[in-house]
Amino acid sequence: MNTSMLIISIILGFVLGIISGLVPGIHTNTFAFILAAFAPLLDGLGFSPVCVAVVIISNALTHTFIDIIPSVFLGAPEPDTSLAVLPGHQLLLDGFGQEAVRLSALGSAGSIVVSLVLIMPMALFFSSIYPMVDQYIGWILLLIVLLLIYTEKGEIIEGQGSLVRMKYRGYAAVLFIISGMLGMFAMGSEALIEPLIQLGRPSILMPLFSGLFGASMLVISMLNDTVIPIQVSSRLVLAPKRILRGMVIGSTAGAFVAWLPGITSAVATVLARLGVKEDYSDEDSAREFIVSISGVNTANAIYGLVALYVIGRTRSGAMVAISDVLDGITLDSELMALMLIIIVMVSIAAYFTTIYLGDRILPLLVKINYKWLCMSVLTGLTIIVLIFTGWFGLVVYAAAIPVGMLAPYLKVRRTHAMGVLMLPLLMFYF
Repeated sequence: MNTSMLIISIILGFVLGIISGLVPGIHTNTFAFILAAFAPLLDGLGFSPVCVAVVIISNALTHTFIDIIPSVFLGAPEPDTSLAVLPGHQLLLDGFGQEAVRLSALGSAGSIVVSLVLIMPMALFFSSIYPMVDQYIGWILLLIVLLLIYTEKGEIIEGQGSLVRMKYRGYAAVLFIISGMLGMFAMGSEALIEPLIQLGRPSILMPLFSGLFGASMLVISMLNDTVIPIQVSSRLVLAPKRILRGMVIGSTAGAFVAWLPGITSAVATVLARLGVKEDYSDEDSAREFIVSISGVNTANAIYGLVALYVIGRTRSGAMVAISDVLDGITLDSELMALMLIIIVMVSIAAYFTTIYLGDRILPLLVKINYKWLCMSVLTGLTIIVLIFTGWFGLVVYAAAIPVGMLAPYLKVRRTHAMGVLMLPLLMFYF
């Protein structure tokens, strides 16, 4: 393997992760699918399939560190960070937005350590029981869907009765079904995709995810004014034992769901919130919650790769892209060890970069017209979808945008829009 190209691949993935993490509407899966589509072209430039896979994993991991910044300072969350917005904004409004970013970086970095400790026992455990688990995947998915809907609290308004939760659970079920029907239509018609530029195997997941979780958020952000108060402190005040507890809970939840199909880190955040007291009026609870959510996202990115190695199944958009790129190349123990070393290296760089950018992002944001930024990204995202998935992909993308906008207007979690994958899977297993 060419060492210089490998180093360039790590740096390229790291830089792309910073871009996708900072720019609202650019999801790490979008970059992963684009890189997979460009794999033949990159091969001609000297990037082997392994190098392209390294770019994708470096991008995905860096993204899980950086994406807290727009979530806290711009109110522009992705599905994976949407649950962190409320406690993050509580700290932001109190002048502690930079501390929220530091807590998130610490949660992600800590999850790397916890995940590496758990890799061997988790790999041995799931490799031995997965054949049995595979027989009951449908029931496990159904249980998780019911848990997602049951734990939906919606908007909490003082004076409302307890039965109001039933309304929000109903909204959650409706969003799950609508997004699921969209997913069934799109996946059942994937053969209609005719990209304008054929660079690789096109994926219907690109327009689906870009519309549901990218463009929809951009449209909503353009309709709202973002006002950032003066920040007063970035010092960490959360007790070390609560930071550690947040790391362990988040990492464990992220590791668990990485083995199940259709279950993203956004779903794992719901499991993590069952272990962390969700009282946003208590600033320490808000701080611990941010640590745990960040740990979920990073651990899920790592264990998605472990699941691909142990059971040979893809559990995220990035892993789908890596699997496509490595087509015909076995993810053996030597390559897996290399990936883990790269993960550690990238994580160290991403941790310090997140803190650096979090401390210096405010002066830059003041100079940027946020609505024009969102409009530019939305335009670019639309063009990318058209180029790589053609007119049918554009139709799916356009249909996904209003579905993705339902969650914030119905005051429920964006997580329910993962019905786009989970409902087709449930129909398949049942």
